[in-house]
Amino acid sequence: MKTLITAAALALTAFSASAMVDTSAIQQYAPNADVSTLSDAEVNTILSIIHSGDSEGEKRATIQALVN
Repeated sequence: MKTLITAAALALTAFSASAMVDTSAIQQYAPNADVSTLSDAEVNTILSIIHSGDSEGEKRATIQALVN
């Protein structure tokens, strides 16, 4: 029984962590993007681009190409 409770708690924690990804940074680079239509993989890719060492212009162009 303890194992079941622990597994359920871990599953809920993982679910809520993935649901709480902050996508507000995407709006800075693609203001009109509908983030709700993006998959988790697309959001993660875009967030990786945002945190990369590319120039702001390169980030904006790449992100806008991905969300359109």
